[in-house]
Formats: sequence, structure tokens, C-alpha cells
Amino acid sequence: MPLSSKSILSRARSCIRIEGEALAETARKLGPEFVQTANAIMEILTAGGKLIFSGVGKSAHIAQKLTGTFNSTGVTSCFLDATQALHGDLGLCNKGDLAILLSNSGQVEEVLKLVPVLKRAGVKLVAFTSNPSSDLAQNTDYHLIYQVPREACPLALAPTASTTAAMALGDALAMVLLKARGFTRDDFARNHPGGNIGAMLVRVKDFMRTGAQAPILSDKGSTQDAILAMTKAKCGCIALINQKSGKLTGILTDGDFRRSALSGPDFLQKPVSIFMSRSPKTIREDALGVDALGIFEKYKIDDLVVVNASGKPIGIVDGQDLPKLKIV
Repeated sequence: MPLSSKSILSRARSCIRIEGEALAETARKLGPEFVQTANAIMEILTAGGKLIFSGVGKSAHIAQKLTGTFNSTGVTSCFLDATQALHGDLGLCNKGDLAILLSNSGQVEEVLKLVPVLKRAGVKLVAFTSNPSSDLAQNTDYHLIYQVPREACPLALAPTASTTAAMALGDALAMVLLKARGFTRDDFARNHPGGNIGAMLVRVKDFMRTGAQAPILSDKGSTQDAILAMTKAKCGCIALINQKSGKLTGILTDGDFRRSALSGPDFLQKPVSIFMSRSPKTIREDALGVDALGIFEKYKIDDLVVVNASGKPIGIVDGQDLPKLKIV
């Protein structure tokens, strides 16, 4: 028999509220232990060490996710399988590293077995648990404690609020360290060359057309000269400049060319400045690709001139190139 809509929504909202309570309580009780842990990790990273995450069951999944988060923000990290560690995988642990051991109860046998062997290897240890009185918390150098007033599971068996709070606490640590280390958007882009993130953070200079593919002509030239240059470059526009200063004064597009033909049979011999679009939209080479996309969408244009700090054109962004970046 299917559940009623009221029953489904009631249970779902209850689950989310309970998990929210764990997050709020974890945030409220953050204190000196969190600060000490963050500073300890900074010292390890400054000295050239790495982070090691380990756990069993759901804690292992959280450890793997946090490993990815820290790596993506420039902190060298790895996941250590708690079971395999005692059968050879300890080789990835070096003196001067720091291990974050995850266990909700703090009493998981496989994780506790790691404590003495990691200490012997010269690895600093952080307990990541909801139980500050556990054997794990009592035998490690630092503590990351998250709060779980209750689980959302009506049987109090399936980890729900505990896994949410643990993940959030780990993310909080990653973001604190990101800020403290001065990690930038450029740094993030270097670690995400693929996928949507990499595409959104790519710079205009990385995909703009330059050289022979970005025609430039004095605005004193003829319309015919401009069209020939555009055709040779296989480009839908040409940047026009002041002959003396070299600064951008306008742009002639395919649309401008078609309209120029309406001016009479001798339009090709007329100065291109008569038909060019003045004050064209421009962008700097160090701008993000997503910024270029925003200009294209806002002004409904097909081409965008790239200029340097002096206002001189150095390239062209053709709207047809944007889909290749997968940011549209």
C-alpha cells in the first residue's frame, strides 16, 4: 500500500530537521580543539608533509570524499584503507605526515589498530569522532569532534545525522585551510582542468583567436581592405584601430558589411570607419571564460574584441568557439 503524500513529506522533513540539528550543534560547539587541529595541519603542510584519511564503512566513504576535497584545494592528501594498511599499505605513510582517523563511535577495531603503528612511523594523529571519551579520541594528538544529538533513522541504526555532521566538519576544516593558505581561483583552476569547473575558470587568453586569425586594420582603410582581411582570416569581424595610437576605435562585423552594401555601388571604396560599429564590447585577456560568456549573452553579440591595458586589440573571441569550452 503506497504511503500518503502527507506521511512521505512529514518523514522527509523530520529527517532533514534532525540532520540540521546535528549541523547546528556541531557549529555551536566548535572550540579550541578545532583551532589546534587546523594549526597542526598548517604546520605539517608548511613542513612538506601530507594528510592521510582513514576509516571503515560509512566513515571510509567520508574519508575518501574529504581526500578529494583537500586534494582539489591544493593539499596533498591520500586515503588509507584501514584493513589493507596492516598488510603493506602503511608504505604511503611517512614521518611528518598527519593522519585523520574517522570513526563515529571511536571504538572501531580496525581504526584503533592503526594508532600505535602510525605513531611508530612518526605520523601525527587526529581523532575524527562524535565520542570525545572514546579510545580513539583519548589516544590521538588532536580531536575533531562533531555533535550528534540523535540519528534521523527511526531504528537509530543507519548513520544519517552523524555522517552529515562529519562531512560538514571536514569541509569546514578544508575551507578554513584554503583561506589561511591564500588559495586562489587560479590555483583551483589548475587542479580542475577538466569538466565544468575547469571550463568555467579558463581564462580568455587561453582560447581567444590571435595573430592571423584575429585581423586588425587602421580605421582609415577601405571597406574592401577590411573585408579581404576578414575573409583571409576566416573571421566574422575585424578590429579597427587608430593608426597613430593603435588603440581600438571600432569593429566591422559581417552584419555591418551587409548593411554597408545598401549605401551604394561604391561602398567597397569608402572608408571602413563609415560603417564600423563604434565603442564595441571588449574584454581583457586575463578575464574568465564565464565572464566572456556573460557579455555575449547580455548584449546578443557574435564577436568580442580582447584588449590589453592600453586599449589596444590583441585578440578576438568568436561566439562560435564558446560551445567548445562547454560553458554554454
